Amino acid sequence: MRKTILALDQGTTSCRAILFDYQGNIIGSASREFRQIYPQPGWVEHDPEEVWQCQVEVICKVLKDHSISAEEVAAIGITNQRETVVVWDKVTGKPIGNAIVWQCRRTAPICEDLKARDLEETFRRKTGLVVDAYFSGTKIKWILDKYPGIREKAQRGEVLAGTMDTWLIWNLTGGASHVTDYSNASRTMIYNIHDLCWDEELLKILDIPYAMLPAVKPSSGYLGTTRADLFGMAIPITGAAGDQQSALFGQACFRIGEAKNTYGTGCFLLMNTGDKKILSSHNLLTTIAWGMDEKIEYALEGSIFVAGAAVQWLRDEMGLIRTAAESEELAKAVPDTQGVFMVPAFVGLGAPYWDMYARGSMFGLTRGVNRKHVVRAVLESIAYQTRDILSVMEEDSGIKLASLKVDGGASANQFLMQFQSDILGVNVVRPANLETTAQGAAFLAGLEAGLWQDKNEIEKVWSVGKEFSPEMDSDRRNSLYQQWKRAVNSCRSF
Repeated sequence: MRKTILALDQGTTSCRAILFDYQGNIIGSASREFRQIYPQPGWVEHDPEEVWQCQVEVICKVLKDHSISAEEVAAIGITNQRETVVVWDKVTGKPIGNAIVWQCRRTAPICEDLKARDLEETFRRKTGLVVDAYFSGTKIKWILDKYPGIREKAQRGEVLAGTMDTWLIWNLTGGASHVTDYSNASRTMIYNIHDLCWDEELLKILDIPYAMLPAVKPSSGYLGTTRADLFGMAIPITGAAGDQQSALFGQACFRIGEAKNTYGTGCFLLMNTGDKKILSSHNLLTTIAWGMDEKIEYALEGSIFVAGAAVQWLRDEMGLIRTAAESEELAKAVPDTQGVFMVPAFVGLGAPYWDMYARGSMFGLTRGVNRKHVVRAVLESIAYQTRDILSVMEEDSGIKLASLKVDGGASANQFLMQFQSDILGVNVVRPANLETTAQGAAFLAGLEAGLWQDKNEIEKVWSVGKEFSPEMDSDRRNSLYQQWKRAVNSCRSF
């Protein structure tokens, strides 16, 4: 009997494959990093074929390492970096160019033009999103504009587009399935979250042919079957969701007002709003959480572009730490940052500012500042950015959070989680299983495959690992936060 679920976590910096059993436990995992390509300042690309090969390699590795055959895998669930776009030739299967990554700022001029034409509210009303280079629609337009003749081929259905889930599913199924799910579609800036369709008016504005776009399917449901020659036997693909929605599901945030924050390359705070679409007055995003059982559920989201990536910057570009784990030790070695505030706006600022032109800045440097203070300031910046979002999210939703569920790589950092609790003034709850993004994909696939019957069964699988409670007094909390706000304002006027 097939009792395992294979979750594919196609992230911004790596591809991972994780096997779960029917109790939600991890049987094994494999991962591999792939190249980050920076053609120009502010531009970020991935090689789609490298990503595909990387994903296949880790699947084969995890199955081999744990002696699991394809026939023992009930289904595959996919979660992916959102907004990153690939455009490829339908016949050859070859990408037109590199994938344009969600972090890339190259389409900022297109966004500025849309704003100058007073179209921002049109996009926001239909998609729940702000007009920003972050989202997929302007990336597709940029590719179509750049390569002569591609738009005409796309109009004939000879060129296809999709986010990374679509690219993986298309390759896994040998080109049989050109699909995406509701959550990923809602991140493109061309999908109408009210009418649940690719919006003809928005497609016309961006000059994107409808024929090149994938069919939109439920997040938990049949999406295709893998080629039998890939893993020795065909495996059904029955779940897919953008990484942040997948983490919300993996955290069992099934009730209105429950929220989670994922600390990955970026940082993403989502609150479940049920069947209600809350339009933010503070530049948060209204997005589809998931679609299943013929029902759409929504979420309110705040996106931080740089979180864990700032720690990578400390390691890879600045050489201030040898490993990400070392950041916790150094931060704890000093009582404070000695007045230093770091705003990691390396690719602009996300919610609630949406400033495409802000750049990373450090304030408060004195002769006594050393690498420990800088490292601590970088970690604290992640927590401050989270407070920026949570403060306005509570205002928009009218819900005061009692606790915040956390996950992602940086949530393992004890210092950061305690400081997060301190600066928010709420309990921070870390689950026993930190792989909640992959687990969400596994849950979505497993529900369709029959390993779990409903959300109630999934709630029983989820468990608390550690809870952090505020230890900082309110005066210090508010004083630090006001200093942070001044640093952000200075960064924006650079």
